[in-house]
Amino acid sequence: MPVSERLFVLSQHILPKLALTRLAGCFAGWKGGGVTTAAIRRFIARYHVDMSEAANSDPAAYATFNDFFTRALRPGARTLADARLVCPVDGAVSQLGPIDSGRIFQAKGRDYSAAALLAGDAELAARFADGHFATIYLSPRDYHRIHMPCAGRLLEMTYVPGELYSVNPATARGVDRLFARNERVVCVFEDEQGQPFVMVLVGATIVGSMATVWHGVVNPPRRPAVEKWDYRGQDIRLAKGEEMGRFLLGSTVVLLYPAGPLKFNPQWQAASPVRLGEAMAS
Repeated sequence: MPVSERLFVLSQHILPKLALTRLAGCFAGWKGGGVTTAAIRRFIARYHVDMSEAANSDPAAYATFNDFFTRALRPGARTLADARLVCPVDGAVSQLGPIDSGRIFQAKGRDYSAAALLAGDAELAARFADGHFATIYLSPRDYHRIHMPCAGRLLEMTYVPGELYSVNPATARGVDRLFARNERVVCVFEDEQGQPFVMVLVGATIVGSMATVWHGVVNPPRRPAVEKWDYRGQDIRLAKGEEMGRFLLGSTVVLLYPAGPLKFNPQWQAASPVRLGEAMAS
């Protein structure tokens, strides 16, 4: 690992991540008028955000930084591929492949257990023991709404308290069990064939909050213990490509699928850029 990466990872252990995250969340929700607009313009320039894809391309139209960060796309900016599973976000592939006896690959020399990712739910993790996973990283410049990879019925959601490490590629290479250590929201669905799949929204440093369309903002508050919601009696169904949640500042989505003849898009490799709606797997 290069020295610069080692120093960055070291800083992740030292920084007051929760305090920084709370401060960023306060600013992101502040209606600061010209100050907010100036911050948005600076962010667009710094990260080369393509505002031509936004439903509203005027930085001054957003009352808060959160409004800008969770901006909608203009109609027609993305199309859904004719595939069993489509990409749920804009971002880049972190890793993907088989779940090997319940272990999920994170980076060279590092993996973590599906059970740990799923808040210690061994029964749920067993359903994916020899299945498939995909981890997708959303950079600051990306569109930050999360959509459904296929049609699904919501079964349950679990909030899991945890750390707030950065989730960029350098941290993934340098911090053990990163995605099973960070704060996260675990969403369990079943598809139209009755097969389960999981979408895990992973928090990170300065990710002010995570939200779902059925619950609203999940955090804050940041709860001290695991909290679970059961939706089996509510018949909440979302269509392929429909919005299911969003990050207020960037992060990562981990998808889990059970064992079966799933084939990922051969163009998907580690670090490959991906876009919402493109073919993910068949």
